[in-house]
Amino acid sequence: MDRISETTLLPEAFQGTRDDISEQIQLLWEQIRAPLIVPLLKIAVFVCLFMSLTLFIERVYMGVVIVLIKLFGRKPEKRYKWEPIKDDVEMGKSTYPMVLVQIPMYNEKEVYQLSIGAACGLSWPSERVIIQVLDDSTDPVIKDLVELECQRWASKGINIKYEIRDNRNGYKAGALKEGMKHSYVKQCDYVAIFDADFQPEPDFLWRTIPFLAQNPEIGLVQARWKFVNSDECLMTRMQEMSLDYHFTVEQEVGSSTYAFFGFNGTAGVWRIAALNEAGGWKDRTTVEDMDLAVRASLKGWKFLYVGALKVKNELPSTFKAYRYQQHRWSCGPANLFRKMAMEIIRNKRVSLWKKVHVIYSFFFVRKIVAHLVTFIFYCVVLPATVLVPEVVVPKWGAVYIPSIITLLNAVGTPRSLHLLVFWILFENVMSLHRTKATFIGLLEAGRVNEWIVTEKLGDALKTKASTKATKKLRLRIGERLHMLELGVGAFLFFCGCYDVAFGKNHYFIYLYLQAIAFFIAGFGYVGTFVPNS
Repeated sequence: MDRISETTLLPEAFQGTRDDISEQIQLLWEQIRAPLIVPLLKIAVFVCLFMSLTLFIERVYMGVVIVLIKLFGRKPEKRYKWEPIKDDVEMGKSTYPMVLVQIPMYNEKEVYQLSIGAACGLSWPSERVIIQVLDDSTDPVIKDLVELECQRWASKGINIKYEIRDNRNGYKAGALKEGMKHSYVKQCDYVAIFDADFQPEPDFLWRTIPFLAQNPEIGLVQARWKFVNSDECLMTRMQEMSLDYHFTVEQEVGSSTYAFFGFNGTAGVWRIAALNEAGGWKDRTTVEDMDLAVRASLKGWKFLYVGALKVKNELPSTFKAYRYQQHRWSCGPANLFRKMAMEIIRNKRVSLWKKVHVIYSFFFVRKIVAHLVTFIFYCVVLPATVLVPEVVVPKWGAVYIPSIITLLNAVGTPRSLHLLVFWILFENVMSLHRTKATFIGLLEAGRVNEWIVTEKLGDALKTKASTKATKKLRLRIGERLHMLELGVGAFLFFCGCYDVAFGKNHYFIYLYLQAIAFFIAGFGYVGTFVPNS
């Protein structure tokens, strides 16, 4: 009976080799490769090449625009009215607009003093500014510290309000929304927002408010981020390269061409009328800032990016914190695109070209294609073609286009050009998480609304960490293992070995380097190590 069942279940080709598992796998591979694997891989290559072309065209377009902006000197002060606000002899300080400064925070023990101190140090008539600290902290010790800091500044004559709530509904968006409900906010014209690790310079309001006060069509003025810890480790240098391109090119191009870009959630000033007309803060995604920006833009409001104005802040320097941040930044936009695509198409207040820009360029290419093509093409499809030599990737798709895209991305941070290879490998590793998060956002899967506040270390904890990290980490190796990275690394390493033995394209050089990068991330040897307290 057993003999009959085995003969019935196993194909005829397997009869002589059923005891040899490796030969059976090889036979199975040969049977499915031509009718199934080859056609599927050819389709995947075609789709990836198409996505690469769309990303390439977008990058070249932005590169051309940014060159024209620099050549013709289209500075914000030349495109919009800007004159310094001055005292009036009769009206005195009442000529200055009333400004609300919001600082949302959550258990920010290491940086709360920096942000509150910087906000209270803003050079603006004291009777025309209100500092609002929105503390969602769950640690009672930190809550007391923040409240004491607010009382200390209040005793110096600063108009500062310490606001708390009995829940964390909506996270940051919920806190900002609650903050806008207080009666004293009604007297304010504009609201400046700073996350807990941001430290604006004293002249921040002097350089932003005139744009809003003298140009009624502007709803948002966004400043650039300046990273105080970019030299802390190699991971923070890689982040600086990515974010510098975002600010130097993407934000500048959006501001100069369509007067639209994504609000960065901090270091910006909103016209309260624009914020209210757009429907206020919503917590339906993890990118409440981008959600508000898109809705305000659809109401006809213009945005202005002031790249010369920089606000100091801290980059996440632990791999864990950076992964959580990138999940939120990738999942949120994809989910927002799913929710707002039809609303954008049906909108009648903005031009067709602006709709195309928002849907195609802003969302589809930058927030979806850029993530998917980086991981699927360079970490899955391209390595897989090594195993299936019948499928060929043209050189322009495998080498030339990604090389040009990489060079265009590198223009934002000239000082880090020598780190370009490391940046490519690191970005490919992070594309694994960005791709996963993008699919979660598009499909509204389990972690779509996951919000984990990005950990800020500050100076005190870093000093402490440097003395204890070596001893502690030996006991925590298991906690640092990341199986997804290790799995992709193993796949790339196998493809590299196969290419050495049978390949002709010399992909193994890239495959080995990329595999090593995934292994390093998989074993947790990335970023700053911080021991448990």
